[in-house]
Amino acid sequence: MALGCLLAAWLTGCASSRQELVPPAAVASDDAPAPWSDGPHQSAATPPRVAGLALPGPWWESLQSPALSALIAQAQAASPTLATAEAALRQAEALQNAQAATTAQPQLDATVGAQRQHTSPAALGQSGEGRSFSLYSAGLQVRYLFDLSGASQHTLQALAARTEWRRHEQTAARRALAGQIAATAIARARWAAQVEATHTLVQQQQALADIAQARVRLGQATPDEALALQALAAQTRASLPPLRQQLQQAEHVLAVLAGQPPGIQPLHAFALGDFTLPTQLPLRVPSQLVRQRPDIQASEALLHAAHAEHGATVARRYPQLQLSANLGSQALTSGALFGAGAAVWALGGQLVQPLFNPAQQGQEAAALAALQAASAQYQGVVLQALRQVADALGALDHGAQALQALREADAAAQASAHTVQRRYALGAASYVQLVQAQQQATQATLLRAQAQAQQLADCVALYQALGTP
Repeated sequence: MALGCLLAAWLTGCASSRQELVPPAAVASDDAPAPWSDGPHQSAATPPRVAGLALPGPWWESLQSPALSALIAQAQAASPTLATAEAALRQAEALQNAQAATTAQPQLDATVGAQRQHTSPAALGQSGEGRSFSLYSAGLQVRYLFDLSGASQHTLQALAARTEWRRHEQTAARRALAGQIAATAIARARWAAQVEATHTLVQQQQALADIAQARVRLGQATPDEALALQALAAQTRASLPPLRQQLQQAEHVLAVLAGQPPGIQPLHAFALGDFTLPTQLPLRVPSQLVRQRPDIQASEALLHAAHAEHGATVARRYPQLQLSANLGSQALTSGALFGAGAAVWALGGQLVQPLFNPAQQGQEAAALAALQAASAQYQGVVLQALRQVADALGALDHGAQALQALREADAAAQASAHTVQRRYALGAASYVQLVQAQQQATQATLLRAQAQAQQLADCVALYQALGTP
């Protein structure tokens, strides 16, 4: 009867201690205008944004580069980073399964023992000689802890949340790897275009310097003019080694991301012509963003884990009930161990109610602070995600405007070069004029290639910011 009253009182207190997970304050509302939803500021050269756009495959396939898709597939199969994330997920799953089995099933132990003892009659208040004997034992022990307080269930929930966190971390690692490879491949293409255009520019500037030298010998130009042109050609030539170094480093990064040492196996020489700017870009409202980005989902899982761990800490205030049973045998000889009269058994139950634990209050305060920190971190991750999407879309708009202007400048420079080429063929223009026109066209092509690569990189950044699969 006393036990029943105690359990009733405990259940009343325990019910009042259980808390529901309250989500953090909304950091973005679908009803409020999103920072990237300002249509009037969108450039006409920007690919249109389609709300709820579903891609037929992984986002990198929208760049229409088979070589890029093949490299990402190779990297996802061989990346040490992904192998680490997968191993961490398996570890979390194993810990969760172990806790689930402990909560649902009793623990069973088998024991076999032998010992040599010497006893003295004085321990029983008697006189006489001591006695030595051997004692053999064998038995089974069953123990089960009832989760009356909910501590074990909270612990299991925390482990399940951490498993979910690891799963989202693995997803984030896979998507981050794809984004790094795409961005590096585009950077490699950009450096290659710059190397090619700069090499052409050096040849054109050197041609002008050679012409100036010839004019000096003929007395038609001053040495200062020839030296200035030679210095300009040398300065442009000096910019080639750093560009080639950047190109080589991008290739090394691609090799490492693909899970292989640099220089062992040649990789595809990515060029800007390997990529196509997507014709449409996805648009996500904040609620879709929260459900899709793995880093937000991982932060939410950590928030659930912190809440469950706080619940487990609070549950330590309440009683624990453990039942146990032992069945075995004891004998003075091993031959009589399983004979008649050797059986021993015991049944036990223990209900423990903590009365004073000086560390309990501090542990609860620490768990509550961890829960508040996880909530604040979740809000911070969501805010950063919204900022990244807004930045990526803003970069696309401004980059599209710059790219459009540079395309027009490149077209005008190319047309001018063709006009001078025709005039030179007719004898109406000098070779110097021709080389100067070609040099302007090369510089315009170089700037357009840089803007084109940046626009592709901004598309990759948008896909990453949106958490697109």
